Amino acid sequence: MKQNAVGWFDIYVNDMDRAANFYQTVFEQTLEDLGDPTDSSVIMKAFPTDMANYGAGGALVKREGSGPVTGGTIVYFGTEDCTTEESRVSDAGGKVIQPKMSIGEFGWVSICMDTEGNLFGLSSMK
Repeated sequence: MKQNAVGWFDIYVNDMDRAANFYQTVFEQTLEDLGDPTDSSVIMKAFPTDMANYGAGGALVKREGSGPVTGGTIVYFGTEDCTTEESRVSDAGGKVIQPKMSIGEFGWVSICMDTEGNLFGLSSMK
């Protein structure tokens, strides 16, 4: 069976409230509390996810011994036009590292940093 490479992602954070407020502001969506069935001390907030649709779901995670990473793997969030979400990043406490740029036939991307120091991308076809 052929499937997409990514099925889920975790973004590690130091301050869950600050990180959740950042992502909720940038994407204008409410994150949902999510429990970790293997460890009750882990705090998770999930991005709205419909597992029947294309793309991967994911969550912010606060776990003892794990934290944000700068320069590692970058998760790209699909958007209608990445300019929209990029315009909210600074006001939400993050930084725009690479403003919207063309990637040819594959559309457009922006690279940003959240309040925790994680890099993330925005991707769109316009």
